[in-house]
Amino acid sequence: MKTSHRALGAALAVLTMTALTSCGSGSGAEPAADGTVTLKYLVDNGQGSVDTAKAMTEAFMKANPKIKIETETRPPGSEGDNIVKTRLSTGDMTDVFAYNSGSLLQALNPAQTLVDLAGDPVIKNVQKDFLPVVSQGDHVFGVPSGTALGGGILYNRKVYEKLGLQVPKTWDEFMANNEKIKAAGIAPVISTFKDTWTSQLFVLGDFYNVQAAVPNFAADYTAGKAKFATTPAALAGFQHLADVKAKGYLNEGFGSATADQGMKMLVEGKGAHYPMLSAQVPPLVDSMPQAATDVGFFGIPGTDPAKNGATLWEPGGVYIPKTTKNLDAAKKFLAFVASPAATEAVSKVVQPSGPYRITGAKLPDDAVQVAKDLQAYIDKSATAPALEFLSPVKGPSLEQITVAVGSGLTPAAEGAAQYDKDVEKQAKQLGLAGW
Repeated sequence: MKTSHRALGAALAVLTMTALTSCGSGSGAEPAADGTVTLKYLVDNGQGSVDTAKAMTEAFMKANPKIKIETETRPPGSEGDNIVKTRLSTGDMTDVFAYNSGSLLQALNPAQTLVDLAGDPVIKNVQKDFLPVVSQGDHVFGVPSGTALGGGILYNRKVYEKLGLQVPKTWDEFMANNEKIKAAGIAPVISTFKDTWTSQLFVLGDFYNVQAAVPNFAADYTAGKAKFATTPAALAGFQHLADVKAKGYLNEGFGSATADQGMKMLVEGKGAHYPMLSAQVPPLVDSMPQAATDVGFFGIPGTDPAKNGATLWEPGGVYIPKTTKNLDAAKKFLAFVASPAATEAVSKVVQPSGPYRITGAKLPDDAVQVAKDLQAYIDKSATAPALEFLSPVKGPSLEQITVAVGSGLTPAAEGAAQYDKDVEKQAKQLGLAGW
């Protein structure tokens, strides 16, 4: 799950360059004699990304025979980040390219490097609450590609049915469910600290509740004004980690268990809850078909049942560099990417792990249950992006701190204070004001 690792924590760099016009230098062939235009499209080389690009481009070319698309690939991770930044700065970027949304996008200095789509019909189908993660000020730079992911609690629906449990809307209800599950001889909460990144979900997946309680937290946090240790709503995520350990709700061997073992345990009903990303489910369906129906999703519960919701990891975007020579064709492709027709084409070859962020797009009937559960949160406008989509500040040591808190080695308040110090180093490295 490399994408999860990146979604949960990626290094940022700042790129500056001179503004380029849409007719400037750059890749992209001139129209052929027969009027055919060839677009070049850069995506990362992950199998899901390649399959998604293939499905979209083939469907687009079938509907637009005068436009051909050649797909190029790049490595994921920081190596891929550097390739994207280098190609943008040298004017050698492809006509369209796929890249992260959120704070990583801001590091591309999009106002100088990317075509502004604000007010353009290209984005008419994009859900409005997705737009902030591909925007800077009043400018909009991309359309969503792929699906949103949920960060919260994956749960075994058969265990819930057997024990007569309801999906909790408050933390107290969640803990009450855990007590009943423990009494039934099933591990209430699966933890897999061998893969340290998995320890972060109780904290990162709780951001919907943080934003509901403190709407300005992301901005104040970025400005160095708000801290996890001194903001009760933000401290709660660390406290959740401590609480489930203190109550004896974790699986045996949680310190040496891996994410793959955790998912197997959940699907088989040997554990009831797993704080995790919804993207972990689709890859299991071939080998464990019951994962599609037996595993559900709910957001990490807060304190107010009336404000119950879920934290989303938003999909990446597709963007147009100002250097393209084929702007009209590139816009036509982005308009297609942001259409129900594109999502239908993709769903035929890539099992969606969450909802599409396109108005009118529907999940296929055979979509995994976690995707349907996430769709319900979006339908009632009860979602918030994860903090990393709203702020560039994410300390590199969070997963080590959450392992210690979740193992009972570090008190929750102390872990939150340690993380505040950890992010201070990174914020200063980024040169952010207020630190």
